[in-house]
Amino acid sequence: MTAATARKVLLAAPRGYCAGVDRAVIAVEKALEQYGAPVYVRHEIVHNKYVVKTLEKKGAIFVDETAEVPEGNIVIFSAHGVAPVVHEEAARGRLATIDATCPLVTKVHKEAVRFAKEDYDILLIGHEGHEEVIGTSGEAPEHITLVDGPGDVGNVAVRDESKVVWLSQTTLSVDETMETVDALKNRFPQLISPPSDDICYATQNRQTAVKQMGADADLVIVVGSKNSSNSVRLVEVALGAGAGAAHLVDYADEIDEAWLEGVTTVGVTSGASVPEILVEGVLEWLAERGYGDVETITAAQESITFSLPKELRRDLRAEAAALTGPEEDGSAEG
Repeated sequence: MTAATARKVLLAAPRGYCAGVDRAVIAVEKALEQYGAPVYVRHEIVHNKYVVKTLEKKGAIFVDETAEVPEGNIVIFSAHGVAPVVHEEAARGRLATIDATCPLVTKVHKEAVRFAKEDYDILLIGHEGHEEVIGTSGEAPEHITLVDGPGDVGNVAVRDESKVVWLSQTTLSVDETMETVDALKNRFPQLISPPSDDICYATQNRQTAVKQMGADADLVIVVGSKNSSNSVRLVEVALGAGAGAAHLVDYADEIDEAWLEGVTTVGVTSGASVPEILVEGVLEWLAERGYGDVETITAAQESITFSLPKELRRDLRAEAAALTGPEEDGSAEG
């Protein structure tokens, strides 16, 4: 095999865990260490099969709704955020809460509350049914209209075209979001933008890295779960950047060897909720098939970290026990 046709891997950087995901996963682990099992988690803490299964083995119990948590227990809210009504449900259920919402999602929630107080119509760009969208919409349901991509813009109606603002889900494709914003501005010329970019730095950086390697890759493998919005977007971004093909896998054993036919260069990246051990598994799988030469494509350096939820500095077991006492006891913080 000549140097010109040598098989190689382009490894995207940054990839994998972002600061918000890291914070949420550590929050569950710390809660289990401090308070012991079980610790309940409302919805998947992050959208990754491996992470959820690993935490379940340590004693985390994942539930769909707050009402499924027995009173007097601890419940953790996922990185995607929840609507205010969920905090109210936890209080009524006499639960101690740990809010592991990503601070960047919390920022969008606060923007929604502020613009609603100023009586704006808020056009929330995002995917219907996504947990983050449900949580943000719940902050000001009377003021928020979901816009699910450029094709949905024609359906939007507002009360006053001079008081309209757009916000967005943090895990979207940057390009598609701006396409939607442009379409909205064509309809509503006085549309204002949020004070800061809603799409998170990690989503943007991972997409930029994939764009840089996509044109040079015959195949891009994105490690991530199918319900992970940012992972799905990476597949789309890779194809848009010129990759010959792109596929999403949770584990290396999901890769189809047929994908490698005629492939010289394989791009590898992972979504923001994916631990590095899963990427290492893919690299080992590729190396066993002749793709051992790995070149890192660096789009940005990330140094952001978030402090752990403040609730981990308190004795939540004692608080939860107190909540199941007389009615005059206070309700859970959160």
